[in-house]
This record gives sequence, structure tokens and C-alpha cells, in this order.
Amino acid sequence: MASISPDNHGLRLAVRYAVLILIALIFVFPLVFMVMSSLKPAQQLLADTASLRAFLPVGDISLDNYARAFQRAPIGLFVFNSVLVTGLTVLLCLAVCSMAGFAFVYLNWRGRDLFLSIILATLIVPFETIAIPLLLLVSKLPWIGWEGVSYGWLNSYRVQIIPWIADALTIFLFVQYFKGLPRELIEAARVEGATWFQIYWRVVMPLSGPVLATAAILKFLVMYNQYLWPLIVVQQEKYRPVMVGLQYFFQLNIAWGEVMAYLTMITLPVLAFYLALQRAFIASIASTGVKG
Repeated sequence: MASISPDNHGLRLAVRYAVLILIALIFVFPLVFMVMSSLKPAQQLLADTASLRAFLPVGDISLDNYARAFQRAPIGLFVFNSVLVTGLTVLLCLAVCSMAGFAFVYLNWRGRDLFLSIILATLIVPFETIAIPLLLLVSKLPWIGWEGVSYGWLNSYRVQIIPWIADALTIFLFVQYFKGLPRELIEAARVEGATWFQIYWRVVMPLSGPVLATAAILKFLVMYNQYLWPLIVVQQEKYRPVMVGLQYFFQLNIAWGEVMAYLTMITLPVLAFYLALQRAFIASIASTGVKG
């Protein structure tokens, strides 16, 4: 068998990096186009789309589109609403779904496998088929607040948070990850007299950084980009998230520069959240190929 020379190894490494850079550029191009378009007036933006100038900061560059975008819609309020709703939902989802995954993996109880199968089967049910029944349900649910008992959750933060605290995909991620943890740790903790909650909190969760990051990123993307549900349950402006706020830019005359400026601003929280968790997310993807 012919040996691999240093030259061949260097060539293959260069080709590999070239391919990776090309793939990265393909994914980065839409973001570059969005940012560059947000800095150009409408006529120049449309004219540049037919050439590489669309990806370059050339021509009449300014921040006027950002200023006009703030005049057209309360962007700060929409971003605050989305970050609040998404952040609380992600935290509650991680807590509830991790405990559910722990119960499915480590606790022996009757009907466990059947119940898990039913939960996973909900993944094939389109949200559009349950949107109206869910709307009718939340419109009549009671709520205890500072002013006493009220009925109906519409036009509130809770209607955008509580129905999405638990979901089948997140539970499945935790179940699969917990199955790969060493059983010896659980058995040793039980021998030492630890309760199931102590095992969950002090043994399992400290080892679950990768799956927590993966589940958090996926849930964050789903919640932050929600459109249909907030559209039908929120009519008051003070509770609207960023995706519903996009409608403000498609009324009367459409200014694509302002649309791109708005999209650039609402994309920043997503990028910041991913960058904060990217190490754990990459570790989770890498660990899927490790066996034994």
C-alpha cells in the first residue's frame, strides 16, 4: 500500500478547507445580502440585486433605513416581547422536558413505553390542525392575577408561553441523551441513599450540558420565529412579537430597505444566543458519533 506523503496530506487538507469555506460562504451570503441591503436606498437595492454589488457596501450607504424602521414600528417593544416570551419558554421547557426524559429513562412505571410513543406520535400532527381547538381552549381558561380570577388568556404573555412549555422533540432529545449516560452512576447514587430528584439534579443534569444547549437552541428558534399562534391570540400591540411586527412593513408602500433593516435587527438576538451556546452545541453534535 502506498504511503501518504506530506504533500498529499497537505493537498487533501487544503481541499477540505476550501470545501468548508465554500459551504460557509453559501450560508453566510443571505446574511451579508440582508445587512448590505439594509444600508442602501430602495432604488439602489433593487438595481444591485442583479450583480455582486448586492453583497458589497458600495453606492449610497447610510443608516436611514434603520431610522425609518423605528418610525414605522415599535421595534424595541417587539424585540423585548419576543426575547421575554422565548427566554421564559426555553427555561421552563428545559426544566419540564428534562424531568420528563429522566422519568422515561430511569423510572420504572406502568405504561411508560406506551406513553412515550403517544408523545412522539404528536410530532406528525400539524399545528394548523389543532390551532383553532387550542384557541377556543385558552380563550376560556381561568387565571388568578393581582385583580382576582379572570377568564381567557388572550392578549397576554402567558398564552404565548404556557402552551409551548413541553414538546415531543425536546423530550425525545433528553430521552436519547440520558440513555447514553453510564448506569453505574445512577446505581452508585442509589446505593448512597440519594433520592431520584437528587440524582436528577446533582448527577444527571451536570452531565447534560450538550443536550441542554441543543434543546435550548432548537426551542429558541421555534419560539422566536413563531408567527401563526401569536397572530391569532394577540391583538394588542404591547404583546406582539417580532414576527407579527413584520406586518407593519408590508402595509401601504413596501420599502424593502426598511424590511431588511428590521430583519437585521431581529436576527441579532438569534445570533447572540447561538454564539453563547455554540461550544456545547458542537460538543453535542460531535458526541453523537462516539460509542461505548
